[in-house]
Amino acid sequence: MKKILILILSVLSVVLVSAQQDPQFSQNMFNKLANNPGFAGSRESISTTILHRSQYIGFGESGAAIKTLNLSVDAPVRVLHGGVGLNIVKDDIAQYSNLGLQASYAYGTDLGVGQLGLGVSIGMFQSGANGSGFRSGDANDPVIPEGDVKGSAIDLGAGMYYNTENVYVGLSTAHIAEPTIEYSDGLQLEMERHYFLIAGYYYFLNPNLSLNPSIYLKSDGATSQLDINSNLIYNNKIWGGVSYRHAEPVFRPELVILTGMHITEDLKIGLAYDIVFSGIGSNSIEFMLGYDFKIKQDKAISKHKNPRFL
Repeated sequence: MKKILILILSVLSVVLVSAQQDPQFSQNMFNKLANNPGFAGSRESISTTILHRSQYIGFGESGAAIKTLNLSVDAPVRVLHGGVGLNIVKDDIAQYSNLGLQASYAYGTDLGVGQLGLGVSIGMFQSGANGSGFRSGDANDPVIPEGDVKGSAIDLGAGMYYNTENVYVGLSTAHIAEPTIEYSDGLQLEMERHYFLIAGYYYFLNPNLSLNPSIYLKSDGATSQLDINSNLIYNNKIWGGVSYRHAEPVFRPELVILTGMHITEDLKIGLAYDIVFSGIGSNSIEFMLGYDFKIKQDKAISKHKNPRFL
């Protein structure tokens, strides 16, 4: 499995790969459920994560061009032979406001030395726009909505997630049916199918230090974005690292500073600061808060699904 991950990293590191229809997160290693329903129930706890991102700080009158809030919760359910999850995303982009709500189920089974989760998600995607906030050169422009408009559509996703004690790999897709959202004024928004790849490896440097390189790739088939991450973890409690983000066809390189810590065994916080090297000149900041509610077991467990804290 380690050789497979190295091969994936080698191939993708030379591929020109920013599908922005779905929200961007820098701490992607902490909210895997957001894009992969196969992750649901992969840990022996009720796991909750909240991320808040302010993208391009100082850009626009609101203080940030994009503001995103993500809440996810998942848990194993033995009677269902897998796990369930719920993911909620609110994305404010200038005069647009999007809301995504997905419920997930993943069937879990042992595979080799690890566990495989095969998941599906169903939910709703709602998009709205405040037409009065647009500045148009043509007062009669038919593309500019008048007043507040909203629309929604059913949304489907699927994914697989495999993990051992030291390795994880996930493949998933969102907006499978490519739904069309029709606003109340007749205008339409066509959703593009998106594809996601996540992979990571935990390498022990010594009893107190471990290294966690990982990748996160998202694409809609026309535009793509690749994050190459690396976190150094001390005593399984404090971490710090960097990410390099590369996007095409619009070249917009970014460097991300990552840090965080476990306040308690179950409570963790994280921070990501994106440094943008393109002409936009506005950086981004992202906060993460996670808590795991332990599930009482009726009998001793001889094997853990995912002992790593990331």
